[in-house]
Amino acid sequence: MSAPWNRRHILSLDDFTPPEYDIVLQTANSFREVLTRRTKRVPTLQGQVVTNLFFEPSTRTRSSFELAAKRLSADILNFSPGQSSLSKGETILDTAKTYLAMGTDMMVIRHREAGVPHAIAHEMDRLNVKVGILNAGDGQHEHPSQALLDLFTIGTLLDDQNPRISLLKGKKIVIVGDILHSRVARSNIWSLTAGGADLHLAGPPTLLPKWFGEWFKDCPSLPSNTPSVPPPPQLHWSIESALAGADFVMTLRLQKERMTDHLLPSLREYHQQFGLTRRRIQLCKPAVKVLHPGPVNRGVEISSDLMDDPNFSLVSQQVTSGVAVRMALLYLMGSHLMNC
Repeated sequence: MSAPWNRRHILSLDDFTPPEYDIVLQTANSFREVLTRRTKRVPTLQGQVVTNLFFEPSTRTRSSFELAAKRLSADILNFSPGQSSLSKGETILDTAKTYLAMGTDMMVIRHREAGVPHAIAHEMDRLNVKVGILNAGDGQHEHPSQALLDLFTIGTLLDDQNPRISLLKGKKIVIVGDILHSRVARSNIWSLTAGGADLHLAGPPTLLPKWFGEWFKDCPSLPSNTPSVPPPPQLHWSIESALAGADFVMTLRLQKERMTDHLLPSLREYHQQFGLTRRRIQLCKPAVKVLHPGPVNRGVEISSDLMDDPNFSLVSQQVTSGVAVRMALLYLMGSHLMNC
């Protein structure tokens, strides 16, 4: 590793440093090799307990974290809100303390409200216990592990043996879709900008408001605008202008469950204006690759034939990368907890 790992919690990427990104990428690359073996299990976290506290439905993220913990030989506890004491009036913090009393070492937390993982991490710190909290998605705030697996997917494509964040420098990466409601977009903005990517955001004005641009100008966490660092992401309200010369395109699911207003006339009109199709992909570089964090609304964010085309789509690789990256995160946190 290029530097020591000193994070007990992984809640956001807004203050991640390039060396920390590289530690995650290098560690994930090691575990990717483990996942190709006949025996896909290592004893790294044997004796540690990982609790998945998913207060919000999830398929990919929860299954990926569970499999990652199993591959590291950890003991796993899974929480289901519909069958829990929350229905009897128990608070979220008391639920977390219950699992703490059972001997939990790490909690992977997903919640529809922003800030819940931070609140639980604060409570664990207040109690002065050695428990790590990993944010698996909180409201419209962030989804760190998804952005890290996206970064790993791109990094291994650019250099299969040595993925690193510096490989993104100068690469034009376009994020298209419901950026307003997307925690995935927010985490990717931090990581891709930290890598020096030429980042572009595209969507209808209702899903990509003008204040995004003003926020970037005033945001102290983004790299400063120097000759070696690209400017903050550029905003586009036309997909065609954003796609020109793109190296990578990431389409986002429309977060219909988080929309409180009628922000779109129809899904059909959205696809006509912002859907990624074979015709539009021709605006990008010939070797362009397409990502989508899932689940995918086929025929809305992206056409089915393009999503299933291995010449363009990295969707399957993203899912595979997710296990290796989440193994890396649990390993790094677990190792730090054992040594601190």
